[in-house]
Amino acid sequence: MAICVITGAIGKIFVEFGVVKLLEKLLRPLMRPLFNLPGVASLGAVMTFLSDNPAIISLSQDKRFSSYFKKYQYISLTNFGTAFGMGLLVIVFMVGQGFYAEPFIGLFGAFCGCIVSTRLMQRFVVKAYPKYLEENAIEGSPKFAATEEEEVEEDKSMFIRILNSLLDGGRTGVDVGMAIIPGVLIISTLVMILTFGSSDGTYDGQAYEGIELLPYLAGKINFVFEWLFGFQDPHLVAFPITALGAVGAALGLVPSFVAEGWADGNAIAVFTAIGMCWSGYLSTHTAMLDSLGYRELTSKAIFAHTIGGLVAAFVAH
Repeated sequence: MAICVITGAIGKIFVEFGVVKLLEKLLRPLMRPLFNLPGVASLGAVMTFLSDNPAIISLSQDKRFSSYFKKYQYISLTNFGTAFGMGLLVIVFMVGQGFYAEPFIGLFGAFCGCIVSTRLMQRFVVKAYPKYLEENAIEGSPKFAATEEEEVEEDKSMFIRILNSLLDGGRTGVDVGMAIIPGVLIISTLVMILTFGSSDGTYDGQAYEGIELLPYLAGKINFVFEWLFGFQDPHLVAFPITALGAVGAALGLVPSFVAEGWADGNAIAVFTAIGMCWSGYLSTHTAMLDSLGYRELTSKAIFAHTIGGLVAAFVAH
């Protein structure tokens, strides 16, 4: 909720004072051929990189930002923004573990994975709903029906425009935060229950205790992860599995991996790539698409992002 409120306010400031239009003009040559998105989408990448996945949804609620998108592109923002979620935190954490070049190799891998995930999602959407190829994002959308009175208030003082932008953007962030709480809470809980085990072999009611089903299943096909990612120890599989639900929880595994000698430079690069690209997408995609009004496309978004994350890790390796 806090992230959504802050990024909603910042996003509204950027829209109000023309940063969105500037980014559109500067980055259009890069964004269009790589991601098939308007240049203004780069603002979403920056905001999710500095914070977390839902930041892209706070931004997309503004009709002046969304007016640059066709509907199929607008829906793919879920995949695009997620691929950069918590990027700064992941990189700084890895640098703090004594690895300097590897996290930036991972960043490049996440960038490649984002291209794959975003374009795959766009293909899936157009195949399922061909009309979305030509429809504009804000046409007939209930998300923007109540914002017709919003116009650029350039006749007002700078102070009033800043204050209005912060308050209106923050209010939008509250709405987005409320919309994504159920999905994040429920899906994250399920993922953690299936990922973590008991504390010291006994169940005593501590947080994150579960049944370790996902790591057990992943261990059965560890040879796949060894070939794709270069993992030299089966314990390392726990990182991408945990990152499905929460990359923050996955980062907590890294110090023990390093201390045990399981994680080398290659593993850190792969962790960075897959941690950034996936960044808990299994728990946030459902909520993000629900808040956009396209819940029925959740399975397609999750499948596309699964492929994107695997590509990110493979490229980093």
